[in-house]
Amino acid sequence: MSRLNKTFKAFRRAERTGLVTYVTAGDPTVARTESILRTLDASGADVLEIGVPFSDPLADGPVIQRASERALAAGSTLTSTLNTLEKIRSSLDAPIVIFSYVNPILSLGVDEFGARAAAAGIDGVLVLDLPFEEGKSFLDAMAKVEIDTIGLISPTTTTIRMKETVKCSRGFLYGISRLGVTGVRTELSQDAEAL
Repeated sequence: MSRLNKTFKAFRRAERTGLVTYVTAGDPTVARTESILRTLDASGADVLEIGVPFSDPLADGPVIQRASERALAAGSTLTSTLNTLEKIRSSLDAPIVIFSYVNPILSLGVDEFGARAAAAGIDGVLVLDLPFEEGKSFLDAMAKVEIDTIGLISPTTTTIRMKETVKCSRGFLYGISRLGVTGVRTELSQDAEAL
């Protein structure tokens, strides 16, 4: 059983929710990312989600877009993110999930990404813009190195698609609570209850 599965089963047994934190790798600097992740882990984060900065983050709102811009300007890449995580993984307890768009992974190479992510102790990967029907080779490569692949569901996901997403996902499902890009809202979407 994967570390992510164990973590989420522990939440259910304890009848509690978990704290999944998000950091854009390299924002404000690659070195600060290390200290931020260590602090989040030591402060009780249950899962560390690390976003790989990308130049065209279509699903992200203005906060993460600006974080990606700063990180890219500071020289952060998928490779530097994996290097950072490999360097500090032994000092972290929480499972680590990489949050990325598909282009950086394809540029590195799917098999190379899988090998590097496994060496860095990555527990899961969520690729925002890779539909599972188009990502069989990616799913197979991640399964080979025992990295969970996390699927996305939203209030508009059909029952049939949700079942397919569940079949292709390992670790957990990422529930998108509302339509549109990520970002701060003053109230919870009523669509979220449908999930």
